[in-house]
Amino acid sequence: MSRTVAGHDEQRRRPRLAAAGALAAFASLVVAVPAEASPDYSLAATNFAGTQIALHEGVVPGSARAEPTDQTLGHDVSGHQGAVDWAAASAGGAKFTYVKATEGTGFVNPQYAQQYDGAHNAGLIRGAYHFARPDISGGAQQAEYFIAHGGGWRADGKTLPGALDIEYNPYGEVCYGKNQADMTAWITDFTRTYLAKVKRSALIYTSTAWWKRCTGNASGFGNTNPLWLARYGPEVGELPAGWDKQSIWQFARGGGLPGDQNYYNGPFGRVVALAGGAA
Repeated sequence: MSRTVAGHDEQRRRPRLAAAGALAAFASLVVAVPAEASPDYSLAATNFAGTQIALHEGVVPGSARAEPTDQTLGHDVSGHQGAVDWAAASAGGAKFTYVKATEGTGFVNPQYAQQYDGAHNAGLIRGAYHFARPDISGGAQQAEYFIAHGGGWRADGKTLPGALDIEYNPYGEVCYGKNQADMTAWITDFTRTYLAKVKRSALIYTSTAWWKRCTGNASGFGNTNPLWLARYGPEVGELPAGWDKQSIWQFARGGGLPGDQNYYNGPFGRVVALAGGAA
């Protein structure tokens, strides 16, 4: 009798042991799944408007530019410049400036307050720009992050609308792994969110070569978003599709002002108008 009971007990234990073994095997598989990698911001402190454009497209050597009489001189800066001497920049002829505020959804320029507020205190018209990371998150999410960390606009006559810096990927594939349709949709997502939240259209900073390569030369932004074009040569050259003129031309990587050198396409009154709310 005891042998019969023991046999039944053994039979009852076998399914339980098998189930326990399967559960342990499953648990080991779950534990073995690696955690999702955090976004790479290792270059964020040195990324700025045009850093990748210069690397990929170069700078036209010995490019002499005549001083235009219908353009307004300005510049753009980011954290890698450190604290900016804004009194000296103003004395050097700067009338406006753009300051890098954010990158992706995980980096804020540590010099932002000194640069953005310092420019305002020195009498310059200032704006903020966002270094786009389409590989990290959606356009709407990055627009909201940008706005939350200094990229908004105020109707004080001294603040330019924010700008989206969209250029070659410093971390990998130049179009951030997106096809042309998806990249165009990402930019649309960012600019529409910015407009809805801030009630101003963001500028788009880019180069013609990158725009052609990564958006297929999308033509749908020219009537809504002012163009800030990067090209380091004696002339503006070809514009991306959809724009018949640039609002700002980043024409040199260095010069008399801190950071990159820019011309606003028009007299100073047009810069004031853009800051005040003009299209």
